[in-house]
Formats: sequence, C-alpha cells, structure tokens
Amino acid sequence: MLPVLFADLQSTLQQAVSRTVSWLMSIPLLTEERKTYVMAHVVPAIAILIIGRWALKFGVRTMDRAFERYKVDETLAKFLGKLAYYAGLVLILISTAARLDVPTQQLTAIVAASGLAIGLALKDSLSNFASGVMIIMFRPFSVGDVIEVAGTKGKVEAIHVFNTLVNSPDNVKTFVPNGSIMAGNITNYSRERYRRVDLEIGCGYGDDLPRVKRFLELTVRNHPLVLSEPEPVVAVNELADSCVTFVVRPWVANADYWKVRWDLTEQIKIGFDANGFEIPFPQRSVHVISSSQANAKHASEESPIADEQFPVQPRRVA
Repeated sequence: MLPVLFADLQSTLQQAVSRTVSWLMSIPLLTEERKTYVMAHVVPAIAILIIGRWALKFGVRTMDRAFERYKVDETLAKFLGKLAYYAGLVLILISTAARLDVPTQQLTAIVAASGLAIGLALKDSLSNFASGVMIIMFRPFSVGDVIEVAGTKGKVEAIHVFNTLVNSPDNVKTFVPNGSIMAGNITNYSRERYRRVDLEIGCGYGDDLPRVKRFLELTVRNHPLVLSEPEPVVAVNELADSCVTFVVRPWVANADYWKVRWDLTEQIKIGFDANGFEIPFPQRSVHVISSSQANAKHASEESPIADEQFPVQPRRVA
C-alpha cells in the first residue's frame, strides 16, 4: 500500500511543480537571470514547502495512531501532536527561507530568543506541563482514585496536562496544579485492593479484660464485610491514664472501608452499654480544703523565727 501511496504522491508533486515552473517561466517580465534564480531557488523552495508539509502531516498522523495503539492519554496525545506539528512547521519555514537565500542565522536567533522569552514567562505553566506528563506516564493515580495531594483530598475526576480535577467528599471541585502534586507527597487510598480499619477502643480499669476482648473479637468476626484473611487483630495496646486501650484492626475491601468503620463503631458502643462495660473519659480529681485547714497549714509552714520576740535593749543617754 505504501509504494502505491508514494507513487501517487510523486506523480502529484511532479505535476504541481511542472505547472508552477511553466507558469513562472511564462511571465514576460522575467529575465534570463531571474529565470535562472527561479529554477535554482524558488522551485526547490516550493518543493520543500509542499513536500515538507505533507511529510509533517503524515508523521503527525502516524504519531497519533501510535499513541492510540499504546493507549496514551488523549489530552497528552493531542498536545504532543500539535507541538510536533508546529515545531516541524517552523523547521520547514526555516529550510524554505534558507533555500531562498534569506539569512537564517538572524531568523534562528529570533526564534530562539522568542522561545526563551516565552519559556521564562510560562515557566510555571511549563512546570505544570512537565509534571502532567510525568503523572500520565508513571500513573501514581488514575481517574476514579481517592487521593490526597497538596492539601486536597477527594476523588480524581480528570487528569489534564496542566492540572488535575479533584472532587472532595462534600462535592467541591478543586483544580490542583500538577506541579504542586509532583512537588509533594501523593497519598492514594484506592491503589490497593484491601485496606485495614484501625480503631482504638478504651475500657475502664475495673472491667473484665478477657470478656471485653472476646466481645470485640466476636463483633469484628460477625460483620459480613470483614475479611477472614488477613486475620483481624484485637489486642491490648496501652494502659492509658484513664482507660485500657484496645486496638481493633480488621481487613476489608477498599470500597467497604467507611461502611465497616462506621458499623463497628456503632456496634461496639451498643455492645458496651448492653454488657455494662465502662467507656471512660478523662477525669480530674478536685480536693476542697476548708478555710480553717488552710490557715492551719499556712501557720505550720511559717518560720518560727518570724514569731520569736526579741527583748528591747535600753539605750544609754549621755
């Protein structure tokens, strides 16, 4: 198929160049010197422009098909395709100008200076673009994942080249710059299939610890969404100031995390009330001292030297 395509292209280009040359040579105002210049410079420049644009469009279409085959993000694919097209077009125009004996050094310098100025003016946007490319390539998160980045937590709704759209649990949409995302920590709550629920439950020092532990184990194991493997953990974790703290750590499917957490919290509270277990809270003991006790204590703390009476020595008067 390609040989036929190139043959048709060659025939079309030959006909176009032939018609262009015939038209240029038929202009009566052209001298022999100018006709020579046209044949040596103008015609090749036109050929470079036509062939270059066709080759550029063919290359961009090939690039788009490759992106589609390898499932590159659509936004990134379109951006890279346009970037490649305009960069190639600049090169074609410079080559055409060089063929027409236009000083390309100055033109190249102007293009480079313009690129530098644009780069400095858009350095933040370019940083976001580079970060967006890294996000799309390395996939630290995908659309639909629940993440926490740059102080924002929510579900990813879209990944753009310059920013990422995150929808918070209270339905607030936040556009987070990709540069801020890649510059900090990325917490992905949806990457793994299973998650562990971490609960800390406190009981009173007067409660029967083995009985409390059995109740917590039964409550966890009887929940239909708690996984048997890995095995749930229920253990005494700390002897705190006002309570004995248990850790309750069952494993659940990622999608069931919040439902299991809320269900267990409610069931444990109801079970504690039904079994007479104490749910301790911080307490403070206040000792009230009466005024007589306070005076007696104050008197006992005073120095005995302060109460001692020293005799007055008489003075001799001359």
